[in-house]
Amino acid sequence: MGPSLDSGSVHPGPEPRVSRAWLAVDVLVKLATVGLLAWAIASPELPQFQGKAFTGRAIAYPIALLVLPAGWLLFARSRIPFPVIADVLVGLPFLIDVAGNALNLYDTIAVWDDLNHLGNWALHTAAIGLLLRHGGWGPWTRVALAFCWAVTSAVLWELAEFATFVQNSPEAATAYTDTLGDLALGMIGGLVAASVTARLPNLRPAVVTPR
Repeated sequence: MGPSLDSGSVHPGPEPRVSRAWLAVDVLVKLATVGLLAWAIASPELPQFQGKAFTGRAIAYPIALLVLPAGWLLFARSRIPFPVIADVLVGLPFLIDVAGNALNLYDTIAVWDDLNHLGNWALHTAAIGLLLRHGGWGPWTRVALAFCWAVTSAVLWELAEFATFVQNSPEAATAYTDTLGDLALGMIGGLVAASVTARLPNLRPAVVTPR
């Protein structure tokens, strides 16, 4: 016998409920990022914050942390649960970047910047890959779309770095080589994340069936 066609019955898709633990992690990531940004703005004399465009970071990062929650509230709240894991993955690169500056890791660990470009692009591209599961695209299309995100965001990041502090810093002499390396690492991390998340099944929002 086929499924019941009772009026107004709702058959949720295989979408997990939003975990309170993940929500707590999400809030902590955001609060820690904003707290470190506030410390950087309040302590511009510290060497790890000098010449790193922290005014721009203090404006852009909180906005970026709110984009996914705002988009969900405006466009998807009635169709899917809040994509909390994707939101955590979006927020982690900002926290890692600010924490790396706060701990002066960029200037004390030679490979820290390279690890950031590889790992952080994997994280936020994985977030995009998870969000694409809510569409009807096939795996290869999801790989292509997520990888396009990785490439585009990597290029925009390098443009922003050049515009805000690289061109007037000692790094300008080696910026070309560094930029090409950063782009390559970001694309590699993004491609790996896009390929992994594309192996996960698509998700469907709740379906309301007529009587």
